[in-house]
Amino acid sequence: MALERNVKKKPARTHDRRNIWLLVLTTVLVVASVALFVPPQEKINQGLDIQGGLSVVLTAKSDDGGAVTADDMEKSRAIIESRVNALGASEATVQVQGSDQILVQIPGLSDTEEALATIGRTGSLTLARLDSFTDQEVVKQIQSGQYANEATFTDDYGNTFPTGETQHLTVEPGTYTPLVTGENITNVTIDRASETGTDYAVNVTLDAEGAAAFAEATAELAPTKGEIVIILDDEVQSAPRVQSEIPNGQVQITGNYTQEEAKNLQTILESGSLPVSFEYAQSQVVGPTLGQDALASGVLVALIGLAVVMLYLLVFYHGLGLITAAAMLVFAVLYLGILAALSAFGLFSLSLAGVAGIVLTIGMAADSSILTLERFREEIRMGRSVRAASITGVRHAILTSIDADLVTLVSALSLFFLASASVKGFGLTLALGILCDIVMMLLFKAPLIRLLAPKAIARHPGFWGTRDSVEAARAGEAAAKAAEADGAAKADGAQAAGTAEAAGAA
Repeated sequence: MALERNVKKKPARTHDRRNIWLLVLTTVLVVASVALFVPPQEKINQGLDIQGGLSVVLTAKSDDGGAVTADDMEKSRAIIESRVNALGASEATVQVQGSDQILVQIPGLSDTEEALATIGRTGSLTLARLDSFTDQEVVKQIQSGQYANEATFTDDYGNTFPTGETQHLTVEPGTYTPLVTGENITNVTIDRASETGTDYAVNVTLDAEGAAAFAEATAELAPTKGEIVIILDDEVQSAPRVQSEIPNGQVQITGNYTQEEAKNLQTILESGSLPVSFEYAQSQVVGPTLGQDALASGVLVALIGLAVVMLYLLVFYHGLGLITAAAMLVFAVLYLGILAALSAFGLFSLSLAGVAGIVLTIGMAADSSILTLERFREEIRMGRSVRAASITGVRHAILTSIDADLVTLVSALSLFFLASASVKGFGLTLALGILCDIVMMLLFKAPLIRLLAPKAIARHPGFWGTRDSVEAARAGEAAAKAAEADGAAKADGAQAAGTAEAAGAA
């Protein structure tokens, strides 16, 4: 008998040891999550609608009037993405929409005008000899230096004021013969145009083919001091006179550029020219003040929802509500840790739609907790011991919750992979919340209930909110015994009546 009793106790110790290790693992994950997301305003990236920035939709148009190919759109997306990254933008998004549009979202951008002047510019650089131009009016303007003038605007009263920007002379393609194009560029740097000046120049290094063509042209133009016209996106940037042959393929582009303008031009030339032209279909600047107010409101709603759920659980489930409240805190910490980890790798930016997904997952986590508690108490009412109910009841409840969560997970992943950009954040946070809910139930809530059930919960049913279930089980057991006794008495009476009847017949 002693040996048999030891065999029965061994599985209990094994289960307890496993539950303890699961709680230890949960503690490690919680500590790691706290280290990852504190402080959350710095560790979790904020999206465009919260942090503020620029959102632009570019529509492509082919130069020859034909259809824009998918290869042209993908090449354009890569070039625009490299330009956006060169701006120093963090968590920028560049993606193709439909067949002829590119969406560019740059959170935290301060100078939107410079960004607009950089990301959608074609960046087609051409060097041409002035004597190859066929439009004589353009030739006269270039020779007189009237290719770069200060732009002006006229107010309602007829007064003219300078804008501070430079307006360049536009030339039509086909009216000149290209000598060197942007495809011949191998390196681009910026420097001051002169030692005493304040404006900057862009220095371009040509490949062997471009350097040979440029050297031949400068050798021919040097005796007459002919001009080389530098054209960017059909606008004349400068037209320097050739003083001598330039055999090393070094070209300097000047145009009264500021340092920022020179850097943007460098970015454009280094990324290469876009295969198609783009026009701005939609441009929107999101202010950080509005976004931060919306974030504060969303966080407040999430905290209120979490507090209300915890209060409800404490009122209706007493001590078991404490376990669930702790589980909700673990859920929240793990959730924030995952968001911070994804942010560290540049895979996540919190948007207002994402905040909505977070609020929804709080409700889903509460549903799972309530289902677990109700199934646990139901099994006790059915007559199972508290320990047995903590094993079978919690297991069945978690499996049911996982089934429901997986259905919602499919919907969340569908939103993330198939929906538009504004809905992706909702789908991602919803999916992550579901995964955190499942992890919380398996690693924390179930092991904790199973450890507390045999002693703490069984000995103090009033505190843990299981008294009514225990009393219902006892009442059911007593009713069953009474029914059994009544049935036995009736059976004995029937047997006695049968015996008497048999004796009378005898």
